[in-house]
Amino acid sequence: MGNVRLSHLADNPTAPAFVRYWSKSGQRWIFGRDGLSAFDPNGHASRAHGCLLRFQAVTETHFQIVPYRGAAPALQDVIAGQVDIIINQAANALPQVRDGKLKAFAVTSKTRMAAAPEIPTVDEAGLPGFYISIWRGLWAPKGTHKDIIAKLNAAVVVALADPAVRERLAGMGEEIPLREQQAPEALGALQKAEIEKWWPIIKAANIKGE
Repeated sequence: MGNVRLSHLADNPTAPAFVRYWSKSGQRWIFGRDGLSAFDPNGHASRAHGCLLRFQAVTETHFQIVPYRGAAPALQDVIAGQVDIIINQAANALPQVRDGKLKAFAVTSKTRMAAAPEIPTVDEAGLPGFYISIWRGLWAPKGTHKDIIAKLNAAVVVALADPAVRERLAGMGEEIPLREQQAPEALGALQKAEIEKWWPIIKAANIKGE
């Protein structure tokens, strides 16, 4: 019921250099090749789609976005060199990174990921402030009594404190929020902040649910 830092940028190790260098004076990415393609592993109007659009806006770059029906076929095409870059959850991509099939550019968080501390943050990689996280929450129907919400929340807190659960999540590259963030009020605040962050991007790109 809070924030987990999961996403990272990766490309296939045989592709030409994605970024030639970071121009400090111009504050923009300088690309080493034209015609870059990227992919959205979950198709149109997904979180990954929004991430790629935000990446284009922040870096002042343009590239083709290719939609896929799931991360598995998308990752395979990156490995095969059919597309050049992916923004995806660490849980999906870390096994390929560890096997040397993908190169990770950065984690999209303020701190390095415990499961892969060798991967730099976006701040360290030259894209300061490009923070994107995949987070999970538990909701109930509108009007659910507060006592039921409290019981559900207590059960989640107990589960997230279990050493076996924590070890499993850490192995997948997920990070458990601090105890004070594991509350309905914290989840509501996070949801509100995320809507305010992403709605302008969604509106500008005229993205609609399918």
